Amino acid sequence: MNEEMLVPRPVRDSQSEMAEIVLPNDANPLGALLGGRLMHWIDLAGAMAVHRHARSYAVTASVDHIDFLVPVRVGDLIILKSSVNRVFHTSAEVGVKVFVENYIADTAQHVASAYLTFVAVDREGRRLKIAPVIPETEEEQQRYDDAGRRRENRRSELRRKPRR
Repeated sequence: MNEEMLVPRPVRDSQSEMAEIVLPNDANPLGALLGGRLMHWIDLAGAMAVHRHARSYAVTASVDHIDFLVPVRVGDLIILKSSVNRVFHTSAEVGVKVFVENYIADTAQHVASAYLTFVAVDREGRRLKIAPVIPETEEEQQRYDDAGRRRENRRSELRRKPRR
């Protein structure tokens, strides 16, 4: 990989936003958004951020738990905001925050948040190094620090699990 591509980049370069309107095909028989559909959108939003930062292909390696905080209905507008929190050599943690927006009342509610880990790869699936990320605000620095703790927790959990 070109060393120029490993120049550290600010978080703002990876920030992405996507919007989706919840359609009947996205909902259960009660008219509420399917959790699996929201998880799919979260994965896409996360991928957009890591692609922007790494400037390469990336595959999803893990997703932390997701809590669904408020119901989302057919016709609602969903906003997904994502950015790279931290880079670890060939992987990156991305945070995704989801809102349901009432465009008539001009209000938004937090629906869910998730942390995803992506691994940068080339066309043959070989891991690629990722440029470091530069947190510029206090909030970005907090997410950067928290990502390190989450990574250690994931690694500890994996070491505790029995091998098959």
